[in-house]
Amino acid sequence: MSNRNIRVEETEGIAVEDEHVEIVERKGVGHPDSICDGVAEEVSRALAQTYKERFGKPLHFNTDETQLVAGTAAPAFGGGEMLEPIYLLIVGRATKEYQGERIPAETIALRTAREYLEETFPYLDVGSDIIIDVKLGEGSGDLQDVFGEDGEAVPMANDTSYGVGHAPLTETERIVYNTEHRLNTEYAAENPVVGQDIKVMGKREGNHIDVTVAVAMVDEHVAGLEEYQTAVADVKEYIEGLATEYTDRDVTVHVNTADDYEEGSIYLTTTGLSAEQGDDGSVGRGNRANGLITPNRPMSMEATSGKNPINHIGKIYNLLSTDIAEAVAADVAGIEQVQIRLLSQIGRPIDQPHVADAKVVTSEDVTLEDIHADIEATIDEELAGVTNLTQRVIDGDISTF
Repeated sequence: MSNRNIRVEETEGIAVEDEHVEIVERKGVGHPDSICDGVAEEVSRALAQTYKERFGKPLHFNTDETQLVAGTAAPAFGGGEMLEPIYLLIVGRATKEYQGERIPAETIALRTAREYLEETFPYLDVGSDIIIDVKLGEGSGDLQDVFGEDGEAVPMANDTSYGVGHAPLTETERIVYNTEHRLNTEYAAENPVVGQDIKVMGKREGNHIDVTVAVAMVDEHVAGLEEYQTAVADVKEYIEGLATEYTDRDVTVHVNTADDYEEGSIYLTTTGLSAEQGDDGSVGRGNRANGLITPNRPMSMEATSGKNPINHIGKIYNLLSTDIAEAVAADVAGIEQVQIRLLSQIGRPIDQPHVADAKVVTSEDVTLEDIHADIEATIDEELAGVTNLTQRVIDGDISTF
């Protein structure tokens, strides 16, 4: 066993799955906050790839301050129009010159953002519906000493901060996550009336789960109010079927509950996004690194998307803590719930956290003493491989929101 500061203790109380009230939220890929997360992370990946291709190593950057200001639209049955464009500002730091070579960081950011928006939001005309601006301050090439060279030193933590992760997901968490994910993939592929801005809120009281979903409907695929009502009913039926795959509990589904059919007030959009009309966004105000917002559990307030994946603890430890929790839950028998907290200390190697804390709820027939060594060994192994996380992030193999 290594000399890492790993602590394993039993949680006082019960697992979240057994609490009487549980609340879970997910903001879909088209939510204004998630748009900012997605653009920031894609730009981050593009910069990291560019630096490695040109210089064989990462250079300093962060793009985690991206902001969105909503536009104005006039949706209408059969197809409306944008009146004022959405405004997206990519903000951060990047190394623009290294070893005498100029690096087109802002051009890379602009091109990457456009490509991401075009690929992700089919009803958004990137040429006219949105203005994309880039303001990247200078990052310093002198900060390379904290990164370490490839194959050599482990990077040093850039900050004294922490990350939090948990596993396994509860039934409510799985329903909420998969409702948005599957509506935005398999369902939308067959039902283009569904826009990409989908927000899901799950509430469990005892053994009853309520799922409240806001789905932006695309006006060009809706001829009138009757078709809109049918689209809402179809989404509700789909979610009801989906929920049975994850729970035997009773589930009630609510879709677009703010609609007022008598007043003609419905969730109809031109772009499939609420960002077209009054809904602003920022990086880090939405989903945590595991794709959910979970007030029943400890969470980090750090924005994960857009931060560099080499030594920025706000990114690395939130992703790694989730990986560790999932590994512990999968590899160690007798665990009902595990919560991982990783705390860094600035200037310390990222594989040597100030503390790695595991809080565990065990099954009735298992004691913590029985599995303590296995839990610690799994955590130690995951920490030893922390640098592998960097390339997985750069390759887009890990979602940050």
